[in-house]
Amino acid sequence: MNIAQRNIRILALCQGLFVAAISIDLTLTGLAGYTLASDKAYATLPFALITFANMLTALVSPHWQQKVGRRLGFATGSAIGAVGAGLSVLAMYQQAFWLFCIGTACIGVFQAFAGYYRLAAADNVTPEAKSRAIATVLTGGVIAAVCGPWLAKLSQGWVPHVAFAGAYALASLFGIVSLALLLLFYRDAASQSAAQADTRPPRPLGEIVRQPVFMAALANNVVAYTLMVCIMTATPLAMIACGFGVNDGAGVIQWHMLGMFAPSFFSGWLIQRFGPAAVSITGALLTAACALIGQTSNTLPYFYAALLLLGLGWNFMFVAGTTLLTQSYRPSERAKTQSGAEFTTGAFAATASFAAAPLVQHLGWGMLNRLLLPLLVVPVLATLFWQFGARRRALAC
Repeated sequence: MNIAQRNIRILALCQGLFVAAISIDLTLTGLAGYTLASDKAYATLPFALITFANMLTALVSPHWQQKVGRRLGFATGSAIGAVGAGLSVLAMYQQAFWLFCIGTACIGVFQAFAGYYRLAAADNVTPEAKSRAIATVLTGGVIAAVCGPWLAKLSQGWVPHVAFAGAYALASLFGIVSLALLLLFYRDAASQSAAQADTRPPRPLGEIVRQPVFMAALANNVVAYTLMVCIMTATPLAMIACGFGVNDGAGVIQWHMLGMFAPSFFSGWLIQRFGPAAVSITGALLTAACALIGQTSNTLPYFYAALLLLGLGWNFMFVAGTTLLTQSYRPSERAKTQSGAEFTTGAFAATASFAAAPLVQHLGWGMLNRLLLPLLVVPVLATLFWQFGARRRALAC
């Protein structure tokens, strides 16, 4: 087994540990914030800080990785995640909302570094293998997606008289194990692209951004993440308003996360077989089905169906968008292109998470889904524009 293949497997394991940790936050942070906040309008602020910290860290993470290497860069993210979950435990003991916000912000830093696992895997393989490498890393989240919400339910009562403390302690442990795996087994390697000795000078970021392939990649990643974060953040609050409990909410999030990661077993192959455009548009249709089901009924089976479809749509759009992103830059342009794309995606996701609570409170669950539906037109049009342009260039040759 060569270094690139071993690294992909290590990154898949670290992806699983990250997903297990973040699934605890996805399941419980909205409820924990509601418990700690004196003003319930700020209940989703800790959750929003995850995406806000993710957004800011995405700007500096690739440059830090370029300076110290992927191994130490990813280890930095895991360590901060472990500390952040530990702070959340302390916040539960002290009933300190501000400390809980700091802890969840650290989880956002962890999320930002983990977001580069798939890109690190793609940068170390040949162009035709990139989509499979991206999908392989994401498969690491499948077992964690199933077990994470269940562990959140199981562990939230481990510490007597301190709600949620046990769950956040478990999330801290996942960060520590991820740190150990990276330091012991991951090895930095020259990227496959760099090995091809591309000596062309780096282009200005504005020129890279204007490429149809970059615009299609960004549109898919931004819209997929924005809709996913907004709907997922609003779901526990909507379910509470409909009379459902923590266990019901955890079950819905569990199926949602299964939908996010299980398709990774075959989405990379689908991209190789049918192309990123077909997979991206299929993802948009699945997400549209989620929004339509969300408008239909507030009963529990509809929540399950909508969030499962949301996860499936996110996976297809996100793997396709990431594959397109890796085609948009040269080796010398990697850090600035990746940081720009990840920052933009994080900025929209942060905005969506901040807006989720007031939107679902003032508009209701059905209207929120209806409002977000038209956004899916953007990635579809951007993807078709790129595909038609690529076909014209191929015919011209």
